[in-house]
Amino acid sequence: MVSRYRPVTKTITHYAANACLLPICQLHGAAITTVEGIGSTKTRVHPVQERIAKAHGSQCGFCTPGMVMSMYALLRNTPQPSMDDIAEALAGNLCRCTGYRPIIDGCRTFCQVQSSSIQHEAAITISSISSTDYCWNSLFDKDQFQPLDPTQELIFPPELILTSQTPRPEPLTFQGERMTWVSPGSMDQLVQLRSRHPGAPLVMGNTNIGPDIKFKGIIHPLIISPTRVTELFETTQTPEGVWVGAGSSLSEVRTLLENLVPQYPPEKTELFRALIKQLGNLGSQQIRNVASLGGNIVSAYPNSDLNPVLAAGRCKLSVVSSGGKREVPLNQDFFVNFGKTILKPHEIVVSVFIPFTRKGEFVGAFRQAPRKESSFATVTTGMRVFFSEGSRVVQDISIYYGGMGPTTVSAVKTCAAIVTRQWDDETLGRAYEVLLEELVLPPSAPGGKVEFRRSLTLSLLFKFNLEVLHKLRHMKKKIIISQTPLPQSVSQEQNSQDPVGRPIMHRSALSQATGEAVYCDDLPRTDGELFLALVTSSRAHAKIIQLDVSEALKVPGVVDVITAKDIPGRKVRTMCGYDEELLAGSEVSCIGQMVCGVVADTRAHAKRGAAAVKISYEDLPEPIFTIEEAIEKSSFFEPRRRIERGNVTEAFKSVDQIYEGEHRMGGQEHFYMETQSMLVVPVGEEREFNIYVSTQWPAATQEAVAQTLGIPSNRVTCHVKRMGGAFGGKVTKTSILASVTSVAVTNRPVRCILERGEDMLITGGRHPVVGKYKVGFMNDGRIIAADIQFYTNAGNTIDESVLVIEKILLHMDNAYNIPHLRGSGAACRTNLPSNTAFRGFGVPQSLMFVENMITDVSMVLGLPADKIREINMYRGPSVTHYKYQFNPENLLRCWDQCKAKSTFSSRRTAVDQFNQQNQWKKRGMSIIPIKYGIAFGEGFLNQAAALVHIYKDGSVLVTHGGTEMGQGIHTKVQQVASRELHIPTSKVYISETGTNTVPNTCPSAASFGTDANGMAVKNACQTLYQRLEPIRKKNPKGLWESWVTAAFFEKISLSATGFHRGPDLYMDWEAMEGQPYAYFTYGACFSEVELDCLSGDYRTLRTDIVVDIGRSVNPSVDIGQVEGAFMQGLGLYTLEELKFSPSGLLYTRGPSQYKIPAVCDVPLSFNVYLLPDSYNPHAIYSSKGIGEPVVFLGSSVFYAIKDAVAAARSQSGLAGPFPLDSPATADKACLASASHFTQKVRVGGSVGRWAGLWVGL
Repeated sequence: MVSRYRPVTKTITHYAANACLLPICQLHGAAITTVEGIGSTKTRVHPVQERIAKAHGSQCGFCTPGMVMSMYALLRNTPQPSMDDIAEALAGNLCRCTGYRPIIDGCRTFCQVQSSSIQHEAAITISSISSTDYCWNSLFDKDQFQPLDPTQELIFPPELILTSQTPRPEPLTFQGERMTWVSPGSMDQLVQLRSRHPGAPLVMGNTNIGPDIKFKGIIHPLIISPTRVTELFETTQTPEGVWVGAGSSLSEVRTLLENLVPQYPPEKTELFRALIKQLGNLGSQQIRNVASLGGNIVSAYPNSDLNPVLAAGRCKLSVVSSGGKREVPLNQDFFVNFGKTILKPHEIVVSVFIPFTRKGEFVGAFRQAPRKESSFATVTTGMRVFFSEGSRVVQDISIYYGGMGPTTVSAVKTCAAIVTRQWDDETLGRAYEVLLEELVLPPSAPGGKVEFRRSLTLSLLFKFNLEVLHKLRHMKKKIIISQTPLPQSVSQEQNSQDPVGRPIMHRSALSQATGEAVYCDDLPRTDGELFLALVTSSRAHAKIIQLDVSEALKVPGVVDVITAKDIPGRKVRTMCGYDEELLAGSEVSCIGQMVCGVVADTRAHAKRGAAAVKISYEDLPEPIFTIEEAIEKSSFFEPRRRIERGNVTEAFKSVDQIYEGEHRMGGQEHFYMETQSMLVVPVGEEREFNIYVSTQWPAATQEAVAQTLGIPSNRVTCHVKRMGGAFGGKVTKTSILASVTSVAVTNRPVRCILERGEDMLITGGRHPVVGKYKVGFMNDGRIIAADIQFYTNAGNTIDESVLVIEKILLHMDNAYNIPHLRGSGAACRTNLPSNTAFRGFGVPQSLMFVENMITDVSMVLGLPADKIREINMYRGPSVTHYKYQFNPENLLRCWDQCKAKSTFSSRRTAVDQFNQQNQWKKRGMSIIPIKYGIAFGEGFLNQAAALVHIYKDGSVLVTHGGTEMGQGIHTKVQQVASRELHIPTSKVYISETGTNTVPNTCPSAASFGTDANGMAVKNACQTLYQRLEPIRKKNPKGLWESWVTAAFFEKISLSATGFHRGPDLYMDWEAMEGQPYAYFTYGACFSEVELDCLSGDYRTLRTDIVVDIGRSVNPSVDIGQVEGAFMQGLGLYTLEELKFSPSGLLYTRGPSQYKIPAVCDVPLSFNVYLLPDSYNPHAIYSSKGIGEPVVFLGSSVFYAIKDAVAAARSQSGLAGPFPLDSPATADKACLASASHFTQKVRVGGSVGRWAGLWVGL
């Protein structure tokens, strides 16, 4: 949080900001408060920290400090916020673990109106659960929270107030290694500096220059920061409007306009209100708090949110230079080219004039973006129309668009077609035709989505038309999130100290909320430590002709450059019979493949050195990027898999109907909050190394590093304290990165922390899939036969791609008993970065195709999709297509309860009625089941070990093979040890996962971590408790501590290992039968959406999830896993889109291009239910694995969107199956809706395979 004293108003302002955008040079005179400064577990935890932690809003914890500080800054300004305030404050924060619901639940306790009143005022629904069925109505007790006392907050430093009141006109100068930062103290100094250095950028909020420096490596020898020039922040009101200082932040501009609106008649503030609306969606609050109005204008981005509105509203700029002052109108002549305006290099924008509107004048502002908040717009527009008094004749009109060319563009011809004419359907109909011809994008236009963008120009004009004519009522944005009930009771006979089955807070939540939790890159820098920066290939398929490192070695601070030749041991990693080079030697097979690494004394020097490495290539012919190309050239990783039940070919001859379809599903980036991180420290003798690493599989990293260095594994110790998220992306990839880092180690430690863009480029993600299916069915909806072919884009190396294919085929039946079922799968070898494990491991892809097939059958027959699903579900004692016997009773219970909880039938009626009454908005709904196999199909991985020590003071140290990545495994293991040793959880401590304490661990994956490691810890604790039995019998009324002390004096070992030998699972692919899973986790999910057919934007109105997880060890942790997995699935199926260039370069390499779900994407009503009376004899305490299954249930939102699109299509006379590929982004949903606006748009020529390409398809 940044706090500043404003001498003019004599007030102190507090605001949250992104630390990465705040240069230290710019913080002169500011007070900075970090998460460590507001509270600590060692002193006093702040109420914000406490409530987020105890509301279970912290899982991996990497994002928690940011959440805390955003909320803290809000409370410093608004001690009793509304839910809208909270939603806005958190809009700029991302979380990949929790699904946001618990974070908001914790924050909403600060609202002045508490839950019973909020239920009416903010429409927050709380599931009505009978207290006789459930033991708690909430997962936390808000009455136990400490109150917020604003008088106890940190004061603003008085010395900074005194400093700011003392005039200091001299410029401040900060000299860096390659840059100089100058902050002038007056306008005259600024004008002189600008005159002498016209090419030097002016930096106010650093939201433009900062990313250019960080990500593009652009160097500016001189930067001018005029933050102390008071004229840039002055506001002046005139009879015609208001002059706003160009240095004012966007948040300040919004507040100013909001304060002015009630002071004037509505007809005078049309432009003000349009700007307020646009500012509410521009970036996030943290960005708006620092970004300046003038900077936003002169950056002249083609998809600017503000410039079209300012231009349409007849605004103007006041600029100054050494030649004097002048006023410049913001019109079509102002924007010259991409990032260029008519302003001269030495001119400075001082203020912006925003005029009042007149009676009969209307202003509209619209935008469409990949995500509703914190996202660059696809198309924006500002429109203004002025009517002659007392008529509907248009006297003047302005229409400007962003996102339709290299600059903000004016629809001059369209305006000419409207002006002087009546504002009616005939005039607007003519205007649409002119607009379509006037704003033309070439098929290869940057940004792609040409057809969608052109259709948006029409639909946004139509929206303005509706707004002008009818003051169209928009759906009000609310955060409506239910407090999740706990459908599980704890037996009255259970000891009150026994924590199993209770909603225990994540054991590290408070440390994570206070910033005390240590992640890999938090480890203090040691003397002599070096940093490794990787150099990656810039070609997709080429020979390396020359690797020139000479210039890199000349960079100050660079110590060495490591290449494949420097690897002393194994230079490859072998998986499934294929070798993968750690560093490319003579040939590269994708852009992003690691070639060498630069070692330097600092991160900055290492990055500079990496940029100086020169690689010469000779391109090899015909690189393969898409699945279609791989199929055509038979480029596959072997083996390919096939499975069949019954006789599919013969069955097709006896069905009533046959339908053939195809579906495409894009990939997904893990986007763990903590990127790949490691620190390799030489111990100093006998080639021993300590590796501190963020990995899900410490033993694999240990083994890989040992093989790379040519030393025994007993010389390498891997330490994993915690991970800031993983989701499968830190299983195999991390071992390669750690191996490369270890090669750089001589006698000094080496740290390697990937930047977000590097991580996304190098490490791959979820496999994209193309599937083709042929399905035979009867007219009553019974599916008799199905044949499905799956093709994944594996990338350039095999990784775990064949295993993913296997799991795809094993889950292709989902919940359905299809008598004749055949599936085949192949992993395509391409020249894109290798894809890897991702939460769900192929199941979210597999089931997507099955459910799409079911939906197509329902559309062919004209029957409800839920009825087709019910008709074909497994019932009674059942056998899968791989001959595994199971009982689907709990699957059917989940389905029935989900229908009941969601009031499915009545909502179906309401949705149909809504669609009949609304032309441009449609609602859709769906209900989706899941049957998910738990454990590793490779039987040897189903094992775990543990080591438990009891110390003489009675404290217990537990070590096990599982790694903590936010899923709460340490918390659950702590509960297990507490139960088995009959002691409070406070006596049990888990420090880290280390290969020196528990060897030969298996990966924390496959939703099997607690099943395996919990059993191992249980085994060790039972051994210890049995050893203490003679002591207990001698002193049955003694305390735990006395028993332990007595055992020590009687020479009883207080240390024990535990081991769990899991099920012997297998799959025989020749016989096409086996038992690859220990048991199934079941679930069902209902979702309802509202779709804007004009823009493709949608909102999830409600989601109800029922899951069978047996007897939950920790309901708060498990419900958090359910919600987080659902939101990750929602992103996969509707939002997250990877894009590559024609040469195979990943375009979407960061949060500005790649959008994961944010607070605004959480369902307005979000209810999770755990199936009661469920037991599972195959796992600890009758629980079930839950980490992965619910990812697929996010597809319920996809199918609800498809249902809404079908309603829109039927309105246009279109019926039957239609393609809607995943993710169902706004452009796909809009175009599939087939409104007459989209049908007007025809893209000339072929767009080619690269226009709007998603990964590998």
